[in-house]
Amino acid sequence: MNNAKNALIWITDILKKHQIFFQISGGLAAIAYGANRPLADIDIDIPDNQFDLMRREVESYIIYGPLRFKSEKWDLMLMKLNYQGQEIDLSGADSTYIFNEQTEEWVKLNDDLLEGPVKKVFDLDMPVISLQNLIYYKRILGREVDLMDIHQIAKK
Repeated sequence: MNNAKNALIWITDILKKHQIFFQISGGLAAIAYGANRPLADIDIDIPDNQFDLMRREVESYIIYGPLRFKSEKWDLMLMKLNYQGQEIDLSGADSTYIFNEQTEEWVKLNDDLLEGPVKKVFDLDMPVISLQNLIYYKRILGREVDLMDIHQIAKK
């Protein structure tokens, strides 16, 4: 977890320096709410129009983007970084869609970067996606890891 903590400090220092609003999401947010599982990557949501503000500073760490990314589950602005072996996914908060297999529709996520609470993440105070929004999108995604996160968070 040392690489993850170092990577989180590195990227959030850059975001703060450029006055970019952000929030922690994904697995790291689930861990902040009480899930107990290995961390795959660090997911951070930022405004879609803010990628260019920090691009020069992170250029040598970029492994993807910033570009529109679309998979079976996601449609979003994305920049992937690798810092000291830790992957960091910066996602656009304004135009993210996830695919709901039950309704067979793309669902727009409405993440307000100022709505979530500040929580301890690696003993650091970080803005985190609201619990309601985290559970909402993890329920729609319905992947095994998402359902496990919801189950573990609900126990807390």
